[in-house]
Amino acid sequence: MKINEVMFQLEKMGNEQTKKIFLRHGAREPFYGVKVGDLKKLVKKIKIDHQLSLELFATGNSDAMYLAGLIADPDKITKTELQNWVENAYWYMISEYTVPDVAAASKYGTDLGLTWIESDKEMIAAAGWATLSRLLTPKSKFKLKVEKVKALLTRIEQSLQSSQNRVKYAMNGFLIAAGTYYHDLTENAISIAGNIGKVDVEMGNTYCKVPDAAFYIKKAIVRNSNKK
Repeated sequence: MKINEVMFQLEKMGNEQTKKIFLRHGAREPFYGVKVGDLKKLVKKIKIDHQLSLELFATGNSDAMYLAGLIADPDKITKTELQNWVENAYWYMISEYTVPDVAAASKYGTDLGLTWIESDKEMIAAAGWATLSRLLTPKSKFKLKVEKVKALLTRIEQSLQSSQNRVKYAMNGFLIAAGTYYHDLTENAISIAGNIGKVDVEMGNTYCKVPDAAFYIKKAIVRNSNKK
């Protein structure tokens, strides 16, 4: 599909109620308010099309930017392109999902994730932590060494509560992922979660809540044990 065709389809799929929800969460015009489920229907037609993904992301339209991440080719994307994406990811659906998903699946995930968490820009730093979180999952091709994860957990313990809003959320996500997937660090992660205490993140006019890290780690461990 050509970009004009895709944008036309996105406009047709737009939903006013979805648009209102996304606006409350941080999206801004121009965008149509397309449900993620509907975007995935388009993915079945488009499949992987890296050039089209770059064109879609460049529109600045939130629906198109999210779709871009779903059809991008992590094996073809360049470090420069990922840097451009993270610098233009203006709200968390793009900065904490679209960009990290593609970055972590690329060979640049570790390098960029560790670089981005040093940024003083909230969305970039959050994208960094979210990217590193993806590298902890069993399906990740590029694993972080346990020593690095442990060092990052120490950093989270020392700095989460003083970090920027969305960065706190992403750090909390990393803590959960580390405790869930790196079994040697499970008890350490739970202890750190207890030391940090309640994590408050301003979510705007929404019903979203910050996951309790210790609770989620313990729940995941029980769930995984029941599968054995």
